[in-house]
Amino acid sequence: MTRREFIKLSAVLALTGASAACSAGRAPSVGADANILVAYFSATGNTERAASYIAELTDGDLFVITPADPYTADDLNWNNNQSRVSAEHNTIESGGTVTVALTQTTSVNWDSYDTVFIGYPIWWYEAAWPVDGFVTGNDFTGKTVIPFCTSSSSPLGESGTLLAEMAGTGDWRQGRRFSSGVSESDVRSWLNGMGL
Repeated sequence: MTRREFIKLSAVLALTGASAACSAGRAPSVGADANILVAYFSATGNTERAASYIAELTDGDLFVITPADPYTADDLNWNNNQSRVSAEHNTIESGGTVTVALTQTTSVNWDSYDTVFIGYPIWWYEAAWPVDGFVTGNDFTGKTVIPFCTSSSSPLGESGTLLAEMAGTGDWRQGRRFSSGVSESDVRSWLNGMGL
């Protein structure tokens, strides 16, 4: 099954799950009393900085999404057609799938969190694929999920929507893109707008 087929199938399942959650009367919440996890993958440190601000300002816990085979600077050179990310992107574009094994997919005390922020850099207008393993490896039922990304110029686009479809569970909210020079005040303004 290709990544695109998986996403389409997941969309159908997500709609079914969302309908079931609504009929069961469960409404995940976001607020000052939420137990918050900030999970993130950071290739160059920008997403890590944003995640750290979110965790600090919300009193949330951090969880680093770590590939078992870490990306090197050479791996991340998207200008080199032979680099790891370029080869992975080409595989996806040709209808294949890329699976990035993680050192750990689930945070300790996963069930205790009701709000999960998921952070990632944007790669070719999508969430960096190491995040896929975290999203597919966890059940987000009963959780509010808020994506955020960092990018020099690419927008958030549909990256959050695609992750929500991949997850199939959870109350996914509109995310936010931060520039590579993200500041604490940028993050604070965003969180204040959500009542956090």
